[in-house]
Amino acid sequence: MTMTTTTTLPAPAAADVLRTDYQRSVAAYWNTEQSPVNLRLGDVDGLYHHHYGIGEVDPSVLKGPRDTRDERIITELHRLETAQADLLLDHLGDIASTDRLLDAGSGRGGTSFMAHQRFGCRVDGVSISESQVAFANDQATERGVTDQVRFHFRNMLDTGLETGSRRGIWTNETTMYVDLFQLFGEFSRLLPFGGRYVCITGCYNDVTGGRSKAVARIDEHYTCNIHSRSAYFKAMADNNLIPINVIDLTPATIPYWELRAKSPVATGIEEPFLTAYREGSFHYLLIAADRI
Repeated sequence: MTMTTTTTLPAPAAADVLRTDYQRSVAAYWNTEQSPVNLRLGDVDGLYHHHYGIGEVDPSVLKGPRDTRDERIITELHRLETAQADLLLDHLGDIASTDRLLDAGSGRGGTSFMAHQRFGCRVDGVSISESQVAFANDQATERGVTDQVRFHFRNMLDTGLETGSRRGIWTNETTMYVDLFQLFGEFSRLLPFGGRYVCITGCYNDVTGGRSKAVARIDEHYTCNIHSRSAYFKAMADNNLIPINVIDLTPATIPYWELRAKSPVATGIEEPFLTAYREGSFHYLLIAADRI
């Protein structure tokens, strides 16, 4: 069997990774973030995600003994967010153990470890948060997979990885922090002909006429810049990425948010999400696209 190892990238200076005041502010936010909604859920099984969930909620978690109710909700929220990551990986297509994948905006690494476990291949993650990169690499050490899964302090707009080196790339709720045309230009460079890109993201509905009040509140909360639905398809078309599957996950994510609003890790942003989804001003999409 052919063994593969992770990419070794030279350690860059922060100024080479964080090139704008906005990028520095986003990095500062995630370098200090210790939200229980991320950490407590990850503590359930050691997979730390930074995204939301999909699927029907098990109603039994809201019943039963009150003294264990909070932990039942935490476990259920984590099950739903892991189901979301599984769905994303389902759309990467046929991945061989000799292939290489990129997790762009990799957070604390949860989906990267799931990808390696599923496909047995090499995975690199990039993030502009040095603390997230350190956390994820510590996780790789604990799991004994540092020869296959590695995280780098890099900007996903300019990864430094080899042209055509990735069979698959994904972003999971990270595209709202960057210019889509620059991002998809970099992904188009990294993917060979027939390579696959999968995106899960929230985007505002062009038909409703721009960002609603609820969407603006989400932007403010996360220091991000949510894009329109049409912007994704325009930027992909300009960069040789052709959507082959588009799934509206909005109905599937609402149960997650309804449960999270009742949870001990609620942050107050739950109501804007639910309002935006229910009024139709915000969509939760999965887009799978092939490089041509």
